[in-house]
Amino acid sequence: MTDFSDDYDAFDTAGVRLTVDLGAIVENWRDLARRSGRARTAAVLKADAYGLGTEDVGEALYLAGARDFFVATAEEGATLRLYAPDARIFVLSGIWPGMERLFFENDLVPVIASEEQLSFWTAVLADYGDYPCALQVDTGFNRLGLSVDEALMLADDVSRPASLAPVLIMSHLACGDDPSHQMNRQQLESFRKVSAAFEGIESSLAASAGIFLGPEYHFDLTRPGIALYGGEAVRGIANPMRPVATAEARIIQTRSAKAGEGVGYGQALQLTRDSRLAVVAAGYADGYLRSFSSGGVPLRDALPQGGQGFIAGHRVPVAGRIAMDMTIFDITDVPEHLVRAGDYIELFGSNILVDNAARAAGTIGYELLANMGLRHQRRYMAEEQE
Repeated sequence: MTDFSDDYDAFDTAGVRLTVDLGAIVENWRDLARRSGRARTAAVLKADAYGLGTEDVGEALYLAGARDFFVATAEEGATLRLYAPDARIFVLSGIWPGMERLFFENDLVPVIASEEQLSFWTAVLADYGDYPCALQVDTGFNRLGLSVDEALMLADDVSRPASLAPVLIMSHLACGDDPSHQMNRQQLESFRKVSAAFEGIESSLAASAGIFLGPEYHFDLTRPGIALYGGEAVRGIANPMRPVATAEARIIQTRSAKAGEGVGYGQALQLTRDSRLAVVAAGYADGYLRSFSSGGVPLRDALPQGGQGFIAGHRVPVAGRIAMDMTIFDITDVPEHLVRAGDYIELFGSNILVDNAARAAGTIGYELLANMGLRHQRRYMAEEQE
C-alpha cells in the first residue's frame, strides 16, 4: 500500500484556514500596555481567545509578560493554566456549587457578580479558608455585578469574614466605544466611589475601549480584549491595532454563467452580465455568516450588497446566498489567468479588515472572530525574537 502521509498538509489542503499572527497579538498587547500608562495590562482570552486559540495565544502573551488573564468560564481557565503557570486567571462568570474543585485545583479566581454568588462564596470560604476573588460591580450597564449600594455596604460591613478578601474590584463600561457618550463619565464617578470604599484593593474599569478614554479610566489594571485581536475598540477613529487573523477559503470550482441566469438558493442573484464564478469551501457552518449573502436576506437592509472576498489584488463580491458549506464569489473582473480551482480567497485579513467584513454582514468583528467555527485549520506565525 502506498503511504501518502508525507504528502499531506492539513493547512495547505484545508477548505477553510485561519492564519494567526502571534507577533501582531503581542505587539497589540504591548501597544495597549503603553497606552495604559501606570496601570498593568491584562489580556482577555474568553471564547477560545476570540476564536484564535487559547493555548497558542495565551502562551505567546504569557511569554511576552502578561500575568493577568480573564476568561469566561472555569473550563477555559483550566486550559489556560497549562500555558500561564503563575498568572492570575479571573473567571468572569463566577462560581457555582459543584465547581469548587475546578477552581481550587487550577488556581482560578472567581469574579463574584451577585448577592447569590457572594453568599455561596462566603460559605465556601468558611470550609476552605482564605482564597482570592474579584468583585464585579454594576455601575450602570445593568448586566452583571453587585449594585453600587450593595458594594458600598459590603465595604463597610465590619462583620464580613476576614477570609472574604477580594484582590480586585471591577466594573465594565456600557458605552466606551463612544468617547462622547455621557454614560462613560457617570460610570466613572460611580466606580470611583466604590474603588475608594475598598481602599488598598486594586481596581479595574477599562476594557479595550476604556483604554482609549484616557488615564482617568485606567485605575490599576486594564483588560483589553477585541483590540488585542486587531478589532476596532472605538467608533469614529482610525483603528491603530495591527491585523491579527487572516481567514481564507479554497476555491472548489470556477464556472461561467450567462446574463439573465440566477445564482444559488432561491436564485437570489440574477446576473446582469456574462460572469465567472468561484465556488469556495466555506459557509455559515464555518462561521462565514449567512448575512454576507448578496441577496435573499430580509433582515439586512443597511448593506444590501453583502460581503466581499479578496484574490489576486481584487475585491470580489459574494454572489447569491451563502449555504452551509459553500459560498459563491463573482470573479468576473479578475483576469482569468490569475484565478484557478485550488486557490484561496481571503474572507478577511490584511486586505479586508475584520470589522469592515463584519459590517457587510450587519454585525461586529467580535462575532465574526468568535464564530469562525471548528472546521478551519489554524496556522500560527510566531513572534520574531529580538
